Amino acid sequence: MYVIMVYDVNVKRVNKVLKIGRKYLNWTLRSVLEGFLTEELYENLKEEIMRVINTEEDAVYFYLLDTYNVPHKTLIGETPCEFNFIE
Repeated sequence: MYVIMVYDVNVKRVNKVLKIGRKYLNWTLRSVLEGFLTEELYENLKEEIMRVINTEEDAVYFYLLDTYNVPHKTLIGETPCEFNFIE
């Protein structure tokens, strides 16, 4: 499945959430990661995120798309150069 993870977390936990997300997905924008995951990897990602965030003040969204309907993405502008993409 294709997974898009979007997060808005307290500044104290931003780096931890990003580090976990980058283990599984490609970092595309400041608080957005995306990529293909198996069901098992997706569950592992959610479990790791749940151990780090505070559900009373943080939010993490997961958008799931089946692999047959991957959205077409068009970029307008430049992706910030400080991002390191997983190949």
